[in-house]
Amino acid sequence: MDAFYIITTGSLVAMACGLLGCFLILRKMAMVGDAISHAVLPGIVLAFLLSGSRDSVIMLLGAGTIGVITTFLIEFFHKKGNLQSDASIGVTFTWLFALGVILISVFAGEVDLDQDCVLYGEIAYVPLDLWIGNDGTIYGPRSLYISAVVLSIIVLFIWLGYKELHLTTFDPAFASAIGISTALWHYLLMGAVSITTVASFESVGAILVVALLIAPPATAYLLTHSFKRMLLITVLIAILVSATGYYLAVAIDGSIAGAMSTMAGFFFALALIFSPTDGLLFKRQKQNKSAASLKKSLSEV
Repeated sequence: MDAFYIITTGSLVAMACGLLGCFLILRKMAMVGDAISHAVLPGIVLAFLLSGSRDSVIMLLGAGTIGVITTFLIEFFHKKGNLQSDASIGVTFTWLFALGVILISVFAGEVDLDQDCVLYGEIAYVPLDLWIGNDGTIYGPRSLYISAVVLSIIVLFIWLGYKELHLTTFDPAFASAIGISTALWHYLLMGAVSITTVASFESVGAILVVALLIAPPATAYLLTHSFKRMLLITVLIAILVSATGYYLAVAIDGSIAGAMSTMAGFFFALALIFSPTDGLLFKRQKQNKSAASLKKSLSEV
């Protein structure tokens, strides 16, 4: 049963991250998730200092608020400061992460936070963190319910705003011309990324969240040129990464999060080599055919 809980939680997190990652990759903002994962540290510390509680909801509110502020700052530095996107992302998350480290060091005696847990998480503990009702009824792992709610929100968000998200991603000029606010949908997307990233921290850790946000959609991107197919393939890869990553960790008696990240990289490498549309082998065969065709034409002349 523990394996079922871990694989299911990992799959739910991977699907939520992957669906949003499709939009981030096509908007060339794949590293925003990495930025948010580091920048929310001061939000977690401030939430604890202000509330005196380690309740997950309060932590999520603090981290989520800083996550949204991070996206605003990245956009502000990019547009108002004329910085490149990667530079504005780097500047924003490094100083916010540093601020979080300073807050922890200054209030070291008052803050009881496990930085390893915040950054690296531990999906193996999912079956141990149970949701227990007031009457003592055990409903199952708390992370499972949180991940399911987050995935439902993300699917509903994409379903309701698919047209706007699609147009603002592929043709923002046309979207503006027909009255769709590109800025509004940009911030809505970044807000969804913030909520998903922060909500997934406690279950799987920041490092695995970043891997799941980028690797499955990047793999799907190599396998199809259709955006709808890319979303579906991303979901399938997300489930495969969770299942195969878990059993790889069991086989080698290693870290589950590390094994899942490794499998995400493995599937990406397979797609890079064997993709029927953009794979290295396909391109090589295409080049050979073109060279043979050119050689034949020249010989006929």
